[in-house]
Amino acid sequence: MSKLTGKVAIVTGASKGIGAAIARHLGAAGASVVVNYSSSKEGADRVVDAIKTQGGKAIAVQANVARKADIDRLFAETKQAFGRLDILVNNAGIYSFGTIDAITEEHFHDQFNLNVLGLILSTQKAVEAFGPEGGSVINISSVVGVSPVAGATVYSATKAAVDAVTKALSKELGPKKIRVNSLSPGMVETEGVHAAGFIGTDFQKAAVAATPLGRLGQPDDIATVALFLASDDSAWVTGQVLMAAGGATGV
Repeated sequence: MSKLTGKVAIVTGASKGIGAAIARHLGAAGASVVVNYSSSKEGADRVVDAIKTQGGKAIAVQANVARKADIDRLFAETKQAFGRLDILVNNAGIYSFGTIDAITEEHFHDQFNLNVLGLILSTQKAVEAFGPEGGSVINISSVVGVSPVAGATVYSATKAAVDAVTKALSKELGPKKIRVNSLSPGMVETEGVHAAGFIGTDFQKAAVAATPLGRLGQPDDIATVALFLASDDSAWVTGQVLMAAGGATGV
């Protein structure tokens, strides 16, 4: 029997990159997966098709998890489709780099509203949806939460906040058998990293040089760790900030 057979998972921001890889791995392990997306229906549908091709169950649900009304609808559609919830992966997030003189109210609120507030409100709904046997919440953080980088003041602050939320909620929710952990990648080669122009730059070279295992991460590197945190293999693990960064601790 696959380790997540009978379980239901929501993965936010799962139309591409790390979120898509996590959704596919959870589906392959037997979970029914809700593939959340904000704008890329085509990408989400590809992930759903990949899970179904492996013999799994999945649906795509549009929701901007920076908005409470969208979050409410996401969880309602999950309940309607699968009747329960066991795993929440808070992966949806954005990043925008810039020096201190370029930071605006919009720059700040866009990142905090999605990366932090959306994560908290999604977890709030998950707590309502989990059964008496509890559940697992996996917050996708970043090494910059503990080792901030220049030009990423606001983004680094959001990820430090995610780690603080993780630790606080693990203590609050432990009596309900709900585990809460942060999973912190280093630099991972995703569509977003390519689109941002990081590949081939001095920043990428510095990231690889700072990584003892000597390469960029791949989405599957993160997804396998997320599967561990989602399963009973990590039944005695909560409140942790787990680095999945090839040994890197920041650039």
